[in-house]
Amino acid sequence: MPANLPYVASPGSIKTALEKIRTAATPERVTKDFVTTVLQIKGGTGGNITPFLKRLGFVASDGAPTDLYRKFRNSATGGAAVADAIRIGYKDLLQANEYFYRLSDKDLLALIVQVTGVEADNRAAALTLSAIKMLKGFASFDGVEQSSDIREQQIIPEPAPKTVNLPVLPPGNGQLGLNLSYTINLNLPATADQAVFNAIFRSLKEHLLSGNE
Repeated sequence: MPANLPYVASPGSIKTALEKIRTAATPERVTKDFVTTVLQIKGGTGGNITPFLKRLGFVASDGAPTDLYRKFRNSATGGAAVADAIRIGYKDLLQANEYFYRLSDKDLLALIVQVTGVEADNRAAALTLSAIKMLKGFASFDGVEQSSDIREQQIIPEPAPKTVNLPVLPPGNGQLGLNLSYTINLNLPATADQAVFNAIFRSLKEHLLSGNE
């Protein structure tokens, strides 16, 4: 299925919106009034900003600013936040070329045409290219080749069960006894505290490994 990539009819409004977001207080919701009054983007252009920010992951479906929105307002993380937003909003381009944001304008436009399936001279394709270029002006891809916001969390494997073979206990008092062998599988906790392991094996020794009197 052809991709539907985000863009706005007036790409310059993207620059205005991001500059205002960086200096304005974070609202509870990014509403039409916020865009019109605080971001000072009016009319139909202003109406396109909130849906565009949602596609980038800056605004949640209910209009609430996301963590990515807040990271952008921090000068130390703002560039990386926009880099993440580009990857989120243009994930179809990312799937086609992991480094699409490094392409020349000509090659990036060709890639946009490829994934969207539109004509080479389509207006929407040109506006998409302009939107990406505006965003790249705020982005920093250095050292963030893999997005921290969309990266899968590393799963720490549980330690493999350890087997303890208990010794065969000889019969006592000269009477015939049963020779029994036990295999106990222990799922040891993932800890570096040696005291925990000492307590476990001390309890085993006291309750299971000692012969009956």
